[in-house]
Amino acid sequence: MDQFIFLGILAVSILITILWGFKTLPKEKWQIMAVLPKEKSLHGKWEGLNLTYYGLLCANAYTFAVIIFFILGASAGIPLSELGLLILAMLGLCMPASKIMARIVEKKKGTLTVGGAVFIGILISPWLVYLTNLTLGRAFRFDVNATVFLSALCVAYAYGEGLGRLACISFGCCYGKPLRQCSPFVQKLFSGFYLVFFGKTKKIAYASGLEGEKVIPVQIMTASLYSAAALFGTWLFLNGYYGAAFLETLIVTQVWRFVSEFFRADFRGGLKITPYQLMALGGIAYSLIVVLMFPAPKDLPGLRPGLHALWNPWMIFLIESVWVAAFVHTGRSVVTGSEISFHVHEGKI
Repeated sequence: MDQFIFLGILAVSILITILWGFKTLPKEKWQIMAVLPKEKSLHGKWEGLNLTYYGLLCANAYTFAVIIFFILGASAGIPLSELGLLILAMLGLCMPASKIMARIVEKKKGTLTVGGAVFIGILISPWLVYLTNLTLGRAFRFDVNATVFLSALCVAYAYGEGLGRLACISFGCCYGKPLRQCSPFVQKLFSGFYLVFFGKTKKIAYASGLEGEKVIPVQIMTASLYSAAALFGTWLFLNGYYGAAFLETLIVTQVWRFVSEFFRADFRGGLKITPYQLMALGGIAYSLIVVLMFPAPKDLPGLRPGLHALWNPWMIFLIESVWVAAFVHTGRSVVTGSEISFHVHEGKI
């Protein structure tokens, strides 16, 4: 019953959020959330720092994924201190990797890539767990199973990546091909299901000139598929199928990442098969090896201990810190600018 209620609340909340994002976020006003004045220019106006809904939605998605990770990890009996240490190490490595990999592949400084960060995370996470067990684990007498950790991490990633695609709609990035350039079959398939973006500062407008065009709703498709995979992965995890939960969420997300690249119109590198697609396939092959190397225990997790683990002052502080760090990292726009002027309302003096 606990699982049914927990998964039901998650499913309904995510469905409402995705539907809201589909109808709302392509609009122009849902890109820039706020502007902070930096310094005054020569012509009397202030240069502004744009804070974006992209950053807000990314921070929400990151934080939600971290909460799910802690619930699942604690339900499997992993101590909170070890979970916190490992997730901070992962975020510390993967968040910079999202910029570095985008710069390598797309040759652009102001771009982020979740795909590149995920690939780095898949590569390093089992060995990060192994190294932690060898060092701190021996000193403080704990041992974290790599497959259980990766299972909780991958399920949480599917939630975060799915909801994070709403941020892409807000900024107008990761967009699909215009319907007018697709085959008649694809045009008919998406005749009633598409996105139309508005705003000159959205990436789809300044990078591809597709403002006002009907495009394939890749972001919504990704959000829906990843969220469904995450919900099923949660059920598998909570019933003790750790390896299956890890592989199910990873295979679904990475296969779709490979397939969805063919529907996208934004620049993904100069090759027909993009580096991100190769990373996705490589991650799947690598994960199969990890599951064989680190077999999961057969212990059945408990959902209630996982939920109760969140009600801890240090845990709440950590979750809030993750949100702040994520917003600072992703919310400051470097590709858009603004000018601000201030005046006095004479009639209100």
